[in-house]
Amino acid sequence: MQLTTLDWSFIIFFFTLSLGIGIYVSRQSGKSTSEYFLSGRNMPWWLLGMSMVATTFSTDTPNLVTDIVRQNGVAGNWVWWAFLLTGMLTVFVYARLWRKSEVLTDIEFYELRYSGGGARFLRMFRSVYLGLLFNVLATAAVCLAAMKIGEVMLGLNKFETIGIAAVITVIFSSLGGFRGVIYTDFILFFIAMIGAIGAAVVAVNHPDVGGLNALVANEAIQSKLAIVPDFSDTELLISIFIIPLAVQWWNSWYPGAEPGGGGYIAQRMLAAKNEDHAIKATFFFNILHYALRPWPWILVALASLVVFPDLDSIREAFPNVSEDKIGHDLAYPAMLTFLPHGLLGLVVASLVAAFMSTVSTQLNWGASYLVNDFYARFVKPDASEKELVMAGRVSTVILMSLSALFAFYMQNAKQVFDIILMFGAGTGLIFILRWFWWRINAWAEISAMIISGIVSIGFAFLGWYPDTWPGWGQFPTVVLITTIVWVVSMLVTPAEDEATLRSFYKKIQPGGPGWQKIIDAAKQDGEDIKEEGEKWSVPSGILAMILGCVFVYSALFATGNWLYGNMSTAATLTIISAAAAFLLFRMWGKIGKSVL
Repeated sequence: MQLTTLDWSFIIFFFTLSLGIGIYVSRQSGKSTSEYFLSGRNMPWWLLGMSMVATTFSTDTPNLVTDIVRQNGVAGNWVWWAFLLTGMLTVFVYARLWRKSEVLTDIEFYELRYSGGGARFLRMFRSVYLGLLFNVLATAAVCLAAMKIGEVMLGLNKFETIGIAAVITVIFSSLGGFRGVIYTDFILFFIAMIGAIGAAVVAVNHPDVGGLNALVANEAIQSKLAIVPDFSDTELLISIFIIPLAVQWWNSWYPGAEPGGGGYIAQRMLAAKNEDHAIKATFFFNILHYALRPWPWILVALASLVVFPDLDSIREAFPNVSEDKIGHDLAYPAMLTFLPHGLLGLVVASLVAAFMSTVSTQLNWGASYLVNDFYARFVKPDASEKELVMAGRVSTVILMSLSALFAFYMQNAKQVFDIILMFGAGTGLIFILRWFWWRINAWAEISAMIISGIVSIGFAFLGWYPDTWPGWGQFPTVVLITTIVWVVSMLVTPAEDEATLRSFYKKIQPGGPGWQKIIDAAKQDGEDIKEEGEKWSVPSGILAMILGCVFVYSALFATGNWLYGNMSTAATLTIISAAAAFLLFRMWGKIGKSVL
C-alpha cells in the first residue's frame, strides 16, 4: 500500500508525541524505582483505568479476535469473555487488598505472605519466570502481529517492521518509565478506538459486504453470528463455553486476567492514590475492556469472511507475505488495506499506538520484576536508586531485543494464547485462596508452578495427552493434576512461620474464617492483630461481582443484538444492564465503598 503525505503526517505526529512525553517525564521517572515503576503511587483512577484498557488494546488482540471469529464464530470469544468473572472478582475483592499491601511489585508479595527459603525461592524464580520468560512470550506475540501488519499494509518485510517499531518503543519505554506509559496510554486509547471503529465502518461497507444489514443476512456468516455456541455441537460447546466459564476463569493465570489480580493490572492498582482509586480504576477497565471494545473487531472479522473466505484467498491476495505467517489472524490487517487515505494513516497510527502501549507496559512490568525482585533483592541489595533505575532501563532494552527475536519463530496469536493458558492451568485457585486461608504456603505455589509447567509441556509438545481423549480435555486435565499435587504438597509441608502470618494479617486485614486460627492464637499471646470494627468484605464483594458481570455482559450482548437488528432482545438486555448498574451502585453505596 502507498501511504500519502496525509497518512504519514498522522503516523509521524503520533511518534513525535510519544517520544516527547517520554523525554518530558524522564527526569521525574529517573528519581527512584518507585517513580520509575509506579509513578510515585499517586495516580488517579480514571488515568489508571484508561491505561489498563490501552495496555490490553494490543496489536495482536484484533488479530486474535479475528482468528477466533473466523474459526469458531462470535461465540468463540467466550475463551476470553469468561475472564470478566476474574476481573470483577479483582475489582470488588482484591483491588483493596493489593493497594493495602504497599509492595512495589506483586512478586514482592511472596515475602510479605510467606517465610523462609520457600518465599525467597518463589520471589527469585517467578521474577525471572514471569519477568523474562512469560514476558518475552507475550511481547513476542505483539511483535508478531506488528510484522504481519507491516507486511500486509506497508509492504515492509518483518525485519524492517520490527526494527523500526522496537527501536522507537524501547527508547520511549526506557526514558519515561511507568509515568510515561500512563500518560501516553491516555492518548493511545482514543487513537486506538477511533482507528478500530473507522476500520469497522469501512469493512462493513466494503462492496463485497454491502453494509451492516447485508453482512448479517449473508448466508456465508450465518453460522458465525451466535453469541452463545450451538448446544448441538458438544465438542465446540465444551471447549469454548463450558470450560472457560466453569474452570478457566478461576484456575488459569493469564496476563491481565490473573485470578486475584496480578501482573500489570496489579502494577496499576499499586500505583493508585489509595484503595478507593484502585477499585475504581479496575472497575472502569473491565467495563471498557469487555463492554465497549470487542464489537468493532468482531465486525471486521465477520466482514473478512465475505471478502477473504479462506486462507487461499488471503494467500492469493498477499503473495509477498511469508508462508509461515499465513493464518486466519492475517485477515484483520488484510481488511485494513481497503481503508481510504487519511483514515489509513489514522488506523496505522492507532495500530502503532496499540503496539507501543502494550509493549511499553510489558517492558516496564517485566523490568520491575527483574530489577526489584531479582537484582535488588538477590544480586545487589545495596544498589543505589540511580543504579536500579539504570538497571531498569537496561532490562527494558534486553527484553525488547529478546521479544523481537522470538517473534520470528512464531506463527499466530492464538498459538501464544493457548500456550500461556496451558502453562498457568491449575495455579489460579492458589492466587485466590492465599489471601484468605492461612494454610496456603509457599510449597503449594512452588509445586503448582512446577507440575503445571511439566504437564503442559508434555501435553503440548511431547505427546503425553492420549489421542483417544477429546481435545477439550487437555486444559481440565492439567488443572486436575496440578490441583491434586499442590494440595498434597501443602498438607505434607509445614505451615508458614506464625510471625509472618500475623504480620500479614495485621497489615492487610483480609478477614474471614480462614484466618480465625491465627487471630485466636495472637489473642492468646496478648496481641490483637484484627482491627476493631473490620468486617469481612468478601460476601458483599461476591454479590457486587455478580451484579457487575450482569451489567457488563448485558451491555456487551445488547450491543451485538442492536447491530444484528434484534431490537426486542437488544432493548431487554439494555434494560437488564441498566438495572444491574443501578443495583450495584445502591449496594456498594450502602456498604460504604464508592465504586462509581
